[in-house]
Amino acid sequence: MAVHRGWCDDDAPVALEAAREHLGVPVFPVHRLDRATSGVLIFALSSEDARDLQAAFQAGLVTKHYLALVRGRPPAEGTIDHPVPRSKELVGPEHRVPAVTDFRTLGTAEVAALGRSFSLVLCRPRTGRQHQIRRHMKHLSHPLVGDANYGKGDLNRFFRDAYGLPRLALHACVLEFPDPRTGERVTLRAPLPPDFAGALEKLGLSGVYPAAEAGSPVLVPEPDPGPEPGENACPEPTDP
Repeated sequence: MAVHRGWCDDDAPVALEAAREHLGVPVFPVHRLDRATSGVLIFALSSEDARDLQAAFQAGLVTKHYLALVRGRPPAEGTIDHPVPRSKELVGPEHRVPAVTDFRTLGTAEVAALGRSFSLVLCRPRTGRQHQIRRHMKHLSHPLVGDANYGKGDLNRFFRDAYGLPRLALHACVLEFPDPRTGERVTLRAPLPPDFAGALEKLGLSGVYPAAEAGSPVLVPEPDPGPEPGENACPEPTDP
């Protein structure tokens, strides 16, 4: 589901309208997720709060954690410091912008039918670039399952048919940000949706990450700070 009407077809459902209908009051989008990504999404109840929250995102005061199911066996943990295009339309070297993602591999499963391994990875983007996690994992030669842009169609179709996962295997599981009125830290968690959770169960990976239920303790320890941007903590990938 797209966040805003301008980001989808005219007849497709959008999260902004669904939130307004559910609450019965105007809401204001703060950030966005890719249409095929599930998880935590923030709306504000006033334009002033939306503006302050957007400023917190831009200032790096928001901590984001994502779960991604990727092809292969990534390193146990690391930091990807690799510039990415500013947008899908601007792809030349002169349009690249800094992008940094911390990651930790939580578990790996073998899929005998494919003769391949797949891993569940926890990603913490320090920057907020378009398709950042997807581009960075592709840069390490570990593209996300279900990624129509950077993955492989035959593997995506296999996961759709065999594991019931017809979309991008990316979930925004935890979001921490300062309350725009009090400054206190707020932590939001989103449980895995049934399609993603079911695929992990079939892979034998459901036990490597606890369900993000409301009121549960903090699920994701802060990764080590790692190198500052400009210092690549991961080896350059080789061709798959």
